[in-house]
Amino acid sequence: MNKQQLAAKIWESANQMRSKIEANEYKDYILGFIFYKYLSESQIKFAKKEGFTDEDIANLSEEDAETVDYIKKNVGYFIAHKDLFSTWIVKGSDFEVSNVRDALSAFSRLINKTHEKLFKGVFDTLQTGLSKLGDTAALQTKAISELIQLIKDIPMDGKQDYDVLGFIYEYLISMFAANAGKKAGEFYTPHEVSVLMSEIMAHHLKDRKEIQIYDPTSGSGSLLINIGKSIAKHIKGENNIKYYAQELKQNTYNLTRMNLVMRGILANNIVTRNGDTLEKDWPYFDENDPVNSYDALYVDAVVSNPPYSQTWDPADKETDPRYARFGLAPKSKADFAFLLHDLYHLKPDGIMTIVLPHGVLFRGGEEGAIRRNLIEQNNIDAIIGLPANVFFGTGIPTVVMVLKQKRPETDVLIIDASKGFIKDGKNNKLRASDIKRAADAIIERKAIPKYAALVSRDTLRANEYNLNIPRYVDSGEAAESWDIYATMFGGIPIREIEELQTYWEAFPGLKDQLFTNTSTEMAVLKTEDVKTSIQQHFDTQAFVQIFADAFADFDDKLRERLIGEMLTLNISSEKSDLSADIFKRMAGVPLIDRYEAYQLLDNEWQGISGDLEILQTEGFNAIKQVDANLVTKKVKGKDTEVQDGWKGHILPFELVQAVHLADQLQSLSDKENRLAEITAEYDELLEALSEEVKDSDITNEAKDAFVNAEVIKVVKEIAADIKKGAKYGEDDDEMKILKVNALITEEKSLRKDIKEEAEALHLLTKKTIEALTDAEAKALLGRKWIAPLVDALHSLPTKNIASLTQKVSYLAGKYTTTLQDVSLQLEDTEQALAEMMGELTGGEHDMQGLNEWQKLLKGEENGK
Repeated sequence: MNKQQLAAKIWESANQMRSKIEANEYKDYILGFIFYKYLSESQIKFAKKEGFTDEDIANLSEEDAETVDYIKKNVGYFIAHKDLFSTWIVKGSDFEVSNVRDALSAFSRLINKTHEKLFKGVFDTLQTGLSKLGDTAALQTKAISELIQLIKDIPMDGKQDYDVLGFIYEYLISMFAANAGKKAGEFYTPHEVSVLMSEIMAHHLKDRKEIQIYDPTSGSGSLLINIGKSIAKHIKGENNIKYYAQELKQNTYNLTRMNLVMRGILANNIVTRNGDTLEKDWPYFDENDPVNSYDALYVDAVVSNPPYSQTWDPADKETDPRYARFGLAPKSKADFAFLLHDLYHLKPDGIMTIVLPHGVLFRGGEEGAIRRNLIEQNNIDAIIGLPANVFFGTGIPTVVMVLKQKRPETDVLIIDASKGFIKDGKNNKLRASDIKRAADAIIERKAIPKYAALVSRDTLRANEYNLNIPRYVDSGEAAESWDIYATMFGGIPIREIEELQTYWEAFPGLKDQLFTNTSTEMAVLKTEDVKTSIQQHFDTQAFVQIFADAFADFDDKLRERLIGEMLTLNISSEKSDLSADIFKRMAGVPLIDRYEAYQLLDNEWQGISGDLEILQTEGFNAIKQVDANLVTKKVKGKDTEVQDGWKGHILPFELVQAVHLADQLQSLSDKENRLAEITAEYDELLEALSEEVKDSDITNEAKDAFVNAEVIKVVKEIAADIKKGAKYGEDDDEMKILKVNALITEEKSLRKDIKEEAEALHLLTKKTIEALTDAEAKALLGRKWIAPLVDALHSLPTKNIASLTQKVSYLAGKYTTTLQDVSLQLEDTEQALAEMMGELTGGEHDMQGLNEWQKLLKGEENGK
């Protein structure tokens, strides 16, 4: 089971187990237990590394003061053997809720003094919430037992431990957020938004050897971690990123600490604080000695997603150095207070990104003054308008603002990314291509029609420092226009043909092949077969060939990289390398949107990267591994996992069958197709029976249920009687009934054969995977990873040609029926209706009304 499958399985079970407990609360319990499991196994891992035997670990207790101090000094805490997560599992039915209470209480006592800031109180939310898991100790024990059994399979050792654990942890946070309503905003920034912010900042910081990053409203810590992860791809070495995090709410603050620790970040590289960012500036002082430790901290990067438009207290803050240069945000909206706090803690060459409501771009008053100062002092670098509904719990439009202390440009890059998303349930979600398009626009810093504008400071001054995105970027689609002349007389306006200019630039000879000008303003279509004329034209065929030539060796390149170096390549950077290669190949290809190609890469990469993680963790032979296929079924009224056959650890059975067992697969498919034919024949025969027979038991029992036992029984009895000479309906009916009987016999035999062949093929597939040669295994990986991506990429030219065909066909038919034609048709219809009305008869009162209606249809005036 890969990390995606494991995470989904844990979420599905956890969501059922939480019952009536709010998602926002239940997350603290399951995530708390995952963290405790991590700490337990981290201590065991350290102990084994230091030479502790299993017996030594089993004897770990608080009484051994020397060992306790040694482990505390190196790990930061001590957990006795009786309190280890693994011990709870071993206890089985002897496990009690008191074991958890005692363990958490002991943990809080046994934290190393230098690690208190990191671990003190981290389990307080879990500890105080245990009572909510049941009204009695027995119910609490049951609920906790189910929880720890659920998470016991999360791997926390091996090469990819932090990746798997971190993925599952963030997946659960995101799913709880999706079910937490408005409270979600307190602890979670959607992964896609944090990736966008991360990519922008990582590019700016990529050449630095050591980096400090800070999130003053850290929530679960996921945003801060994603920044670090993106930056880490660009810098050499390990443990050279220091994380600063501050969070107001205690339970959310605990999530931050857990998340940072579980990513394998050194304790010395984690600095956290539970406090009010706006009331007491930090990083600025040591809270244990705020007066004597007064020392402002300036970092390389600040990232934040603060609570939107919350109230705050600006009293007595006029001299606060965070706000003195720019002004104080209004009491009713603290958005700019958070922004100025972030900006203050930036180094001169640093970068910050912050998510804020759209209103900060244009609201007046104190906010307008702050915006003016930020523009005049040249701090605002870029603005990205996000789609609505990308955040859980709120549908308000939001923006990502990018700011710097010092920058060479004086303009502001304004991007409207609000149109790029897919629907994901009730929310909108940025696609990988949407993220890359926006990040590249920031990095390349250029104007893009309908998407991005570089706005000079003079223009912003002229607009009174209003940064509202629609003022500068018109991303809307132009409304369809109708030509009056063409509406009346037909033809195609040349102006509308010219709207397809991007296509005519790519296919310079095609327009003249399709259209003939009848005047300076009008044209007509030359061909009756638009599709064939476009597809067979030299320019479109050349276009397809240009793309094919550009990607001629891409298949080999992928095999060389992904297959040849599968066990050693850097998974985190490989996707970036491949996308750079795709973009380079597309540089000479017109018309095709390179971000559409990037999305195709991302679609396939999700599966490829998951397989690569397994291979790099478990080794090459994982390809030849087959696992039990576990499904949940009701056993004695209880959901129970049972085995239902087998499945490939990496290779899908369907792929292996198609490549290595094609004959057996075809034989099975033929029988299944024949079974479908029999069903159709059976229905057709029953339907063709005479009405006399149709009223009999054959169709009354179950007219369309081929396998209905009563129908089969009746048919067989009648068929037997007919064979003995009995008369049943007409002769033709008897023949049909005999045919149905034969089909029933054939169907029964077929079902038996299909079941046996399917079972045999399933087992043969298992054996085939386990017996693969290395070369065969690699070839199958190529079929799974490379073929779908290459095929998808090569479909892009055809897709663009089909789009042009659709547009030209629409143009050709748009004015086919003119208004004059419609008018004549209407006139004919009115005359025909008038004539039909003349044939009607009725009472004097009715006829008087009909006569007047007739005159109206014929165009006669009243009284004439």
